[in-house]
Amino acid sequence: MIEKAIFGAGCFWGVEAAFRAVEGVREAICGYSGGHTKNPTYHDVCTGQTGHAEVVQVEYDPLRVSYDALLDVFWNCHNPTTLNRQGPDIGTQYRSAIFFYTPEQEAAAPVIAKDVIVVAAAHGVGTASRSMSNVKGYIRGFDVRTGRRLWVFHT
Repeated sequence: MIEKAIFGAGCFWGVEAAFRAVEGVREAICGYSGGHTKNPTYHDVCTGQTGHAEVVQVEYDPLRVSYDALLDVFWNCHNPTTLNRQGPDIGTQYRSAIFFYTPEQEAAAPVIAKDVIVVAAAHGVGTASRSMSNVKGYIRGFDVRTGRRLWVFHT
């Protein structure tokens, strides 16, 4: 059975590539989640007014890769200590976020997050900034810059 998880870790193209490289991941799909604007476009999200984060929905086989392993990829593919920023990308759409589908995902994420915050503090890089929300549905979207399909995941 295939399961899904959604992660926001800055610009979704690099995050998508990180998850696609994981054995057991069937699909990594770029999109937006966590906002209040219905059916936002790329340009809408870039204004910072929609509340959405750039995210990647990961479809995975839990017999081949665990949710905890996906959380490790998430925490290692970006800097969770920078609020609303990843590298040169600045804006609320680049925030660090975990969106969960199941109670098990909701329970696992803060446990791993706590470990990351402790490690970050021990290395003097501040505290992890993150948000977590439950996913309620999604719609298909389209990135006008690249012609690639996107999804808007409703929370």
